[in-house]
Amino acid sequence: MTSLGFLYPGHSAEDDYPRIEQLLGSDIRVDLVHTGLGEDAHRLPAPRELGSAEQLGEGMERLRLSGVETVVWACTSAGFVHGWQGAQDQVRALARLAGMPASSTSFAFVHAARELGVRRVAVGATYPEDVTALFAEFLRAGGLEVTRVRSSGVGSAAEAGAWGEEEVLTLARAADDAGAEALLLPDTALHTVAYLGLLEKSLAKPVLTANQVTVWEGLRLADRRVNAPELGALFTREPIVQV
Repeated sequence: MTSLGFLYPGHSAEDDYPRIEQLLGSDIRVDLVHTGLGEDAHRLPAPRELGSAEQLGEGMERLRLSGVETVVWACTSAGFVHGWQGAQDQVRALARLAGMPASSTSFAFVHAARELGVRRVAVGATYPEDVTALFAEFLRAGGLEVTRVRSSGVGSAAEAGAWGEEEVLTLARAADDAGAEALLLPDTALHTVAYLGLLEKSLAKPVLTANQVTVWEGLRLADRRVNAPELGALFTREPIVQV
């Protein structure tokens, strides 16, 4: 049994995680611990204040008791808004605190794109434009080319969590770019797992979504590979060998 730990702020799209656990269909356990949400706002400076050491530490204590092997900070914006170096510092601090391999959703997107061998990506974000721009900057720092960015300006995680299939598909189609090899949907407050097959079929390319890549990152840290076609191309393709 492999136990994966996730620190997730609030409750907007938490049900994506047990859904993923079911779709993995193997000896994988997904343990989710909720951290404080603070001000539920996508606008700055709220995302910068979300992943405080105190909040992460409190959540980590509860995860440690559950016997997890890896931990991922499951909040995209509260990672990338600190920039590449700041997000690395955050993950290092979490790893020291946890005493185990750690990462965050922001880095999961970069690692997942590398796994698929894609360099050119489009971004469809629920965030305001200034926050979305910081995500694009983070991706570029990770070696990716961002061909198109679409911002929806959703004001809060609660609002994003209320989106359904139609809204998610509309955002994806509006953000897609013919030159992009994959589309990224970065908000962990957005339900996407149930729509991955539809999204990839509609766009005819890999789609990487926040909760999907977060669990994949936990598996990567645990050195586990699981074939789960319902979770999209990321969970079905052979890894790319970097030369």
